[in-house]
Amino acid sequence: MQASEFKPSVTSALSYFSVSGIGTEHVATATLPASFNDLLPHFLVEPDDEYIVKNKPVTLTCRSTPATQIYFKCNGEWVHQDDHLIDRTVDPATGKPIIRSVKIDISRQQVEKIFGLDDYWCQCVAWSTTGTQKSQKAYVRIAYLRKNFEEEPMAKEVALNQEVLLRCHPPEGVPAAEVEWQRNEHVIDPVNEPNFLVTADRNLIIKQARLADTANYTCVAKNIVARRKSSPATVLVYVNGGWSTWTTWSACSSVCGRGWQRRSRSCTNPTPLNGGMACDGQNVQKSACTATCPVDGGWSDWSNWSECGVDCSMWRSRECTQPSPGTGGKDCQGIDLQSLNCTSQQCLQTANGVEDVALYVGIVAVALCLTLILIVVVLVYRRKKEGLDADVADSSILTTGFQPMGIKPKNSHLLTIQPDLTTTTTSYQGTLHSRHDGTTHTGTSKFSMTNGPLLDPLPNGSHHTLHNGKMTSDPAEFMTRLSNQTYFKTLPRDVANTSYGTFNFLGGRLTIPNTGISLLIPPEAIPRGKIYEIYLTAQRKEDLRLPLAGCQTLLSPIVSCGPPGVVLTRPTILSMDHCSDACPENWAIRLKKQNYEGVWEDVLMMGEELISEPYYCQLEAETCRVFSEQLGRFSLVGESLNMSAAKRLRLVLFSDAYCSTLEYNIRVYCMDDTQDVFKEVMQMERQLGGRLIDEPHVLLFKDSYHNLRLSIHDMPQAHWRSKLLAGYQEIPFYHIWNGSQRFLHCTFTLERLNLSTCELTCQLCVWQVEGEGQSFSLDFNIAKHPVGLGSALAGPSAFQIPYLIRQKICSSLDTPCPNGADWRLLAQRLKLDRHMSFFASKASPTSVILDLWEAQHFHSGNLNQLATVMADIGKQEAMIFLVSDGEC
Repeated sequence: MQASEFKPSVTSALSYFSVSGIGTEHVATATLPASFNDLLPHFLVEPDDEYIVKNKPVTLTCRSTPATQIYFKCNGEWVHQDDHLIDRTVDPATGKPIIRSVKIDISRQQVEKIFGLDDYWCQCVAWSTTGTQKSQKAYVRIAYLRKNFEEEPMAKEVALNQEVLLRCHPPEGVPAAEVEWQRNEHVIDPVNEPNFLVTADRNLIIKQARLADTANYTCVAKNIVARRKSSPATVLVYVNGGWSTWTTWSACSSVCGRGWQRRSRSCTNPTPLNGGMACDGQNVQKSACTATCPVDGGWSDWSNWSECGVDCSMWRSRECTQPSPGTGGKDCQGIDLQSLNCTSQQCLQTANGVEDVALYVGIVAVALCLTLILIVVVLVYRRKKEGLDADVADSSILTTGFQPMGIKPKNSHLLTIQPDLTTTTTSYQGTLHSRHDGTTHTGTSKFSMTNGPLLDPLPNGSHHTLHNGKMTSDPAEFMTRLSNQTYFKTLPRDVANTSYGTFNFLGGRLTIPNTGISLLIPPEAIPRGKIYEIYLTAQRKEDLRLPLAGCQTLLSPIVSCGPPGVVLTRPTILSMDHCSDACPENWAIRLKKQNYEGVWEDVLMMGEELISEPYYCQLEAETCRVFSEQLGRFSLVGESLNMSAAKRLRLVLFSDAYCSTLEYNIRVYCMDDTQDVFKEVMQMERQLGGRLIDEPHVLLFKDSYHNLRLSIHDMPQAHWRSKLLAGYQEIPFYHIWNGSQRFLHCTFTLERLNLSTCELTCQLCVWQVEGEGQSFSLDFNIAKHPVGLGSALAGPSAFQIPYLIRQKICSSLDTPCPNGADWRLLAQRLKLDRHMSFFASKASPTSVILDLWEAQHFHSGNLNQLATVMADIGKQEAMIFLVSDGEC
């Protein structure tokens, strides 16, 4: 329909405004007073998007009040007034006719005229005495649903408890087809059946295949036009047989002598089902045995008769020992003791003899007792006399520990106490000499950690320092001297992850490349006239175990900076990555420091910082910045407060760079999402000859006690197969959460069926049970190779802001201003105002603010932006040199 056909109607509709003296060109655009806003038409019903199903036209409805005219406009052209179905009525207040609603029908032919060029749309326009209003656009589309699925589910045979992935990509359609899954023609409801999961891309996952899950699975796509079903995919869940436990050995088949005994087991744990493999091995075992024959007991000969006793009787005995009864044999039958009366004459003589013998025995016993008592008395007397010797009579040796300090014991060598070499002190007595001069100083000198020149540089350091008034750079001498000092018992040994430097009052910066770890030493932090050699190192978790308890987990690297005995006049800033989800309500995060005795102590609780303490911390999204006036060994430990707490894991895939055999390995690393761990894995894989095969993914691992699972899918069965017997590999929850191992990994060993196969495509899934997951889509050629020390800055080169300009900024902003144009406004403009109390506790708050800015923006800092902030504060005179320097 052409716009010219409708022109008279529009003119008549606008005639009212011409009579009223309002130009028609201003009807839609003129701004009306607020009192007339209620007179503008407002829509009660606006046209909605519609779909034309087959050849059935659709109806668009529009309702507005108040309205003198309502018309539709479709694709920029007015719809003829005869095509409108108008519902008119009379306004009871004014008696004038008003329109309540308007409808139009849209046919398939109208839409097809522009189909493919643009969407067909219609809009409703309503007039009232005060102006016009337009409704929302309603789009009319022709609905359809193709017949052929873009991807249909495939039949699979899986082992019991294995995970199953059925893929489905529905046919193209408008509106987009919804997908549901059927098992044996019955709809699957994942809400009521937790073993099933329908993913966002409409695939079906059977988490743990059960025997009842053996069925035909159909993907059903439907929209308002039609309903399509995919070909059924049969999932067969088989069970491999398993042996039951062995029965106990049977009794020996022979009662006496050599025989056999047996035991058995059955293939019923479980019984093989649905084509599963039968048990491998024998179900019966036999073993030779020897049964001992029973032995009946036999009497020995009688003994001789005894002498006639006082009771005028004598005795004899025998024993059942020839042979003794055994193995169930019978005991001897009969008596083992016999008695016989003596004659009267023999009885009397025997009695007298017995009395005489008893008398003699008594006399001898008394004599022996007296002799023993005499010997004991003599021995005791002699020992007591020897104990009174003057050389050993001094009992002070026994009471030395309780004597006054002024008394010197006689045997002073017994009271010598070795010094406690583990006691921390700021100075040490000893002989220090340089290896370069072959002399030995025998005199005792004092070496002060705070008032003397620092020692030689650490190994591989390019810096040198003063020692005994001379410059020296011998790393062996430095290591030798440091090994004798208690302060340096935490000296780092991992040179690959260590940075060293020599610094004075101008400060500087230590950085371990590719780890996110750095140490900023601000100007004036080291006292003037002092030279410190400072190191920074990332410790290996395997070498240094951090005690964790309960729900605690390691959130950052373990970082050492030192030597820990140096005196600093201002706090340094230690920056290191962390892997928490940065939700403070889910965590109780503590900063831990190792003391001189090697014990880890809590020195700071996030959110409960005290400005009087020597430590302060700013926790950013992925970085932790620690303000510390003492160097040492630090780490960040988090304790989850609920099961929503999560730490970030970085998932990285490596494979063999070159493969000449049928087997091919893919290694999946699951590590804390910090740069230092990733750097270490890259170094290790470079030594192994591995290559990175996909971009790392980040997974939020929750404190839900659920394990991490890894599985591989969709390999071309005609060319590849997995040697993994189970459906997935699993990393226990506590291995990841407690962080005792620096990085964990699983290896998938694949086997190609032909050496000429070089293309590998597969899907690798990593997910936490009942939690988040990540998927890698791999497609690469295994025959092609992929394309493709610590730094220390001292003095002005370590900072963005020149030293003199920094001094001017501090002197300008440290002094409080009545209008607030001081360091407080600087902190606010740099979005650091939540640390106001900490800054205010320092002698120069501006210096600490600039230190934090330097730590955050070393590589990305823009001095012109900082100059702009200063100009906004009204202190542009202190930054004029920065602007000119930035322009150069």
